[in-house]
This record gives sequence, C-alpha cells and structure tokens, in this order.
Amino acid sequence: MVFASFFFLFWFLPAFLPVYLALPLRWRNLWLTLGSFVFYGWWRPHYVLLMLASTLLDYAAARAMGSVDSGRKRKLWLVLSVVSNLGLLAWFKYSNLFVETWNDVTPWPVEWERVLLPVGISFFTFQSMSYTIDVYRGEVKPVRSFLDLLCFVSMFPQLVAGPIVRYRDVAAEIQQRSVSLVQASDGVFLFAIGFVKKVLIADQVAPLVAATFGAADAGLAQSWCGALAYTVQIYFDFSGYSDMAIGLGLMLGFHFPANFLSPYRAWSITECWRRWHVSLSTWLRDYLYVPLGGNRRGPMRTYVNLALVMLLGGLWHGAAWTFLLWGAWQGLFLILERRAGGHSPYGFLPRPMQVLCTFVIVVFGWVIFKAENLAQLTSMWRGMVGMHGLGAVPSLGAQGPIAYGALLLGLGLAFAAPRSDLLVRRFHPLVMLGIFGLFVIAVAQLLATDFVPFLYFQF
Repeated sequence: MVFASFFFLFWFLPAFLPVYLALPLRWRNLWLTLGSFVFYGWWRPHYVLLMLASTLLDYAAARAMGSVDSGRKRKLWLVLSVVSNLGLLAWFKYSNLFVETWNDVTPWPVEWERVLLPVGISFFTFQSMSYTIDVYRGEVKPVRSFLDLLCFVSMFPQLVAGPIVRYRDVAAEIQQRSVSLVQASDGVFLFAIGFVKKVLIADQVAPLVAATFGAADAGLAQSWCGALAYTVQIYFDFSGYSDMAIGLGLMLGFHFPANFLSPYRAWSITECWRRWHVSLSTWLRDYLYVPLGGNRRGPMRTYVNLALVMLLGGLWHGAAWTFLLWGAWQGLFLILERRAGGHSPYGFLPRPMQVLCTFVIVVFGWVIFKAENLAQLTSMWRGMVGMHGLGAVPSLGAQGPIAYGALLLGLGLAFAAPRSDLLVRRFHPLVMLGIFGLFVIAVAQLLATDFVPFLYFQF
C-alpha cells in the first residue's frame, strides 16, 4: 500500500486513525502494529512473517545481551543479529544480481528463478539492526515488551521508504505519547505538502524522464532536459514521501527526524550529504564509518573509509553495478574535498557558483543512478557534453506543457522555497490554504491517472 493511492486516503487512513486516537494509550501500540501489518501485507501478506521473524530475532538477541556480563557473549549475540539482518538483505536484494553476473561471465550458467524483493526491506533491516547495535553499545536498554519493538519496526508511516528511525529517537514516545490538536494539524499540513510534491511535481516530470532515458543518442538539449527532470523527480518523490511519513508520525504522536534539508542548495558534495537523506547518511556515519575508524587513523585510512562507506551506500540502494558506480562517484568527490581540508576544488568561487558546480556534479551522479546499464549511462553522458550534437528537447504532445512546467517549478522550489518543516513551523494562513487547494487538485489528478509508485520503493 502507498500513501498516494485512493485506498490509503479514503479507506485505510479514515478507518485506522479515528480508532487509534480513541483508544487508551495501552492499546495504541497494538492497534498501530496491526494496522502496519495490513499496510505492509497489502502487497504480499507472507512478507509480514519475514519482518516478524527478523524482529523476533533482534528482540531475543537484545534481551540476551542485557542478561549477560561477558563481553564475548554480548558480541556473539550482536554478530548473530547483524549477520542475520544482512543475510536477509543480501539474499532478497542481491542474489539475483550475483547469479545474473555469474551467468554473464562464466560458461556454467545457473538455472535461477528470480527472488522477489520485499518492499522496504532495506529500511526495516537497518532500523532493527541499529536497535541491537545500540543495545550492545549501552546506548539503549533492551525493551521488555516484544510488542513495543515490533511496533517500532513495523510502524507504517516510515516502514517502506524511511526516514530511517532509530529506537532511541522514539523510545520515550513508544511508552508515552499524546496528540495535541496543533500537532495533528501540523501533521496534516506536512502530509499535504508531501502529497503535492509527489503528485504535482515528481509524477508530472516522469514522462520527460522516460522519453530521454529511453532514447538512443539523445542530443545536448534532450539529455540535459532528461537529467534535470530526473533530478527533480527523485528529489520531490523522496522528499515528498518523507514529508508524508513525518506528517503521519505527528498525527500518531511521534516525532521522526528530518530527512531533507534543501540538498540542492549545498555548496559541496560533503554539504550535500549533510542535507540529502539525512537519516541514511547519519546511519552510515554512526554504524559504518565511525566503527571503521572514521578519520582517526590518518589520511589514507580516512579516504579508504569514505570510499568503502559510499560504495556500500550506493549498493544499498539497489542490486545493480550502476549503483556501485554511483557510490564511487560520490566517494570520489568526498575524498577530494577531504584532501582539500573540507573544501571543494571550486571553493575559491563565489558561493552561488559553488552551489551551481555542486548541482552539476549531483546531476551527473543522478544519471549514473538512473541508468539501467553502462551503455545507457555512456550515451547520456556523451549527450550531456555535446557529443551527439545539440538536438532538440523531447516532444511529449499534450503532456509537454505540464511536464516542462513541473520541471521549471520543481527547480525553482528546490532552490528558492522554504523547507517543508519551516513552512509548517511558520504557519502562514494563506500558504496553508494554497497548499490544501493544491492538495485537492493533486487528489483529483491521482484519481484521473494511473497509479505511479514511489521511486524509493525499489531501493
């Protein structure tokens, strides 16, 4: 089930939310967990059992770590949790890639029935794993109630596409929370903003992306139109989902961490990663980069750590070698900036030019991310540097004005508009009325068109 769907808006949420708010606190976790099972199992119910088994294992491992004094035994339970979670992730997400690569490079093909990827497995395994790591570190205490942990892992607002919430961030609210009228209204407002970003911007530039990345030898104009359209699409799709997730969390009494802080206004790639998918970048920092040694073991080890973290971060997004290449692209610029003392190679330029240079690097990176294979990537990059001629922008017929309008609007908002959370915090009545007017239009648009899934569901 997805937020931008008729069933969620007009059946699931109206049935779930009033009951949740009417229940006494001691029953809310159970109702939220059951509702989350329905939400997640709507696609394939048996994958709920997978999430249940993973959570049960981590619950047992954390309880065992809390009941023993031996550091060796605690570490063994942690290893069991981490290996089990990563094993699940590796099997469901990467087994197809490894078998396909084996069949491509060896004369001994393996007969293989493709493994179907459970939606959101990358997110809920990271969340559950962070809990057991924090228990091992002594940063949180093992929960006594399995229901509390299951409620945390399965919580439907952030279950399938983040933000990646850590147990310590919501531990107090799992036990005790309330929903004020102001908090609920802020949640509704933020949900409406995210819905508008998804339906009226991200979905509207999608035809432009498809027309470009599906074309052979696109010229300069078409290549840049498509690359910029994907840059807008992935930002408004994912940040829109995060807005909706955080808004729903507020309606339920939870405060989830911000996930996007105007990343396209960053003046370096390092700064961009402080603003893009913040919950993932901080997870990778705290649970991978720092344990590897961070920047504490000299420059060369720091560069290796940065490269390894970004390679694994790229591969986390999907089972394709292009994702690994995208991680290498990001890691390259992070290393260059670290070598320059935290400054970008173009740090001598005026700040607006630094932002522009960073944005161009990000756009070229998104082409790697989007490309289905190296041939498509090479063709797009060649087109973007003019090697296929000037060409013309894609002609989309009746969809053209809407797609190009959404592209220009998306770029303008990404560089000039206040962040969604700031819009909610400042609360201007005219802005609120405008957003809700656009929300009505977005709902009408959703009902009039085919279903368009969130991009990050595939990651």
